Amino acid sequence: MNILEELHIPFILSPWHDKDVNRQTGEFKKSHKHGAFFFDSLKSYSQVSNIISDKLNGPAHVEVVMSPTGLFDYFTHAEAHPDKATYNIEDIETGCGFDLDKFLMEMNSSDFIHQVVDIIEENDFTEFEELVWYARANNTNLLGLIIERTYFFAKYLDSRRHNPNRYQQQKETYETEAEDNE
Repeated sequence: MNILEELHIPFILSPWHDKDVNRQTGEFKKSHKHGAFFFDSLKSYSQVSNIISDKLNGPAHVEVVMSPTGLFDYFTHAEAHPDKATYNIEDIETGCGFDLDKFLMEMNSSDFIHQVVDIIEENDFTEFEELVWYARANNTNLLGLIIERTYFFAKYLDSRRHNPNRYQQQKETYETEAEDNE
């Protein structure tokens, strides 16, 4: 881990793959980890291969990550076949500034958008400022998503604030509650 940190390249490492079985022999494979670097600029296959073989004493074979979702599934065997052991997300390691929570949020941004919409509705927010205050106090990762999707959330809050049906629903709810209290 120290050697990886000294490279100053953001990285992510899989949990130890110590339960993988060789299909032909039925024996456990040698324990190993998978990893990925996140470069600020484009690197060639040979540049990355040299870093892994020379600096980390690892295999020279490298693969380009085509899909962050695929990478994550590969690390944990989340979409595992019955013959593959699954690994715990909590055992993923990161370093040199790689933010796993942000990575997962970006991978599942539609889930988090639904979560923010639920927060808006549960708290009856109609102002963008209220949403930002909530996110700052309760979930700074959501704040990042809100900032990235400002236009969507601002328009959604505007439509809630100006929706004439909303006022009718509030009035009906208030009247029903008043009748129940009598």
